Amino acid sequence: MANDTTIAMTSPVGQHLEKVAEGSPVSYLIFNQKKISLVAKMTIGRSPDCSIVIDNKLASRFHASIQKIRDAYFLKDEKSTNGTFLNGQRIPPDKYVKLNPGDKITVGAATFVMS
Repeated sequence: MANDTTIAMTSPVGQHLEKVAEGSPVSYLIFNQKKISLVAKMTIGRSPDCSIVIDNKLASRFHASIQKIRDAYFLKDEKSTNGTFLNGQRIPPDKYVKLNPGDKITVGAATFVMS
């Protein structure tokens, strides 16, 4: 076939979907020089049941969580013993704080960077 185009590629809706797919980068955390893709809800802590396990005594078993609300990600301290820090500032327990690209999250001795 000389022409492989489909209506999905040539219709206004198809073209819009192509643009949306191109322009939506995957959000992820960088930890120990590795990329961790963000999902709707992630838990961070020492417990093996957490999405991101931190082997550090300064981290609580269930230390913090990251949750997607609409199109943004939010960080919440889960009443940890030593606190969760965003860009060097301790966040209040049980409050959701919006995350932005480049933000640094510190849990115990571990630091994550939002990208």
